[in-house]
Amino acid sequence: MERSNIKIRLMKAKDFDAIVKIDERVLKVSRPEYYKAKFEKLIHSKDYVPTSLVAETEDGKVVGFVMGELYIGEYGISDDKATLDTIGVDPSYQNQGIGRRLLEEFIDHLKRLGIKRINTLVDWNDGDLMKFFGANHFSPSRVMNLSRNI
Repeated sequence: MERSNIKIRLMKAKDFDAIVKIDERVLKVSRPEYYKAKFEKLIHSKDYVPTSLVAETEDGKVVGFVMGELYIGEYGISDDKATLDTIGVDPSYQNQGIGRRLLEEFIDHLKRLGIKRINTLVDWNDGDLMKFFGANHFSPSRVMNLSRNI
């Protein structure tokens, strides 16, 4: 399928099942509770600014998605940052430029909202995802994610 046959649009409540299935196909694990919480905010929060997008075929089949949030900042003061927390493309549609197109549309949408920086977290050992983000001009930030086993 050619890239031109893929339409990018804002995510809707009806996309939930398709997104959970794509995520499961990509990660080989089902995370419906994670997406239930994300969609709860997406659909029901009065303060949520829509930023999440889906890629769909001409017949309406969702084949990819990107989810993110605007950073409100401390004390409710708007900031110029956003996060990209989840991106996925159905394995049957990968390597066709859909992920890049989703990311480009996501960035363009955020620019129109006045956002100047996007942050995301990537597993250091996920070479494919590191390569994808590097090819799309993401680079290590000056903030380091720290963790501790407890």
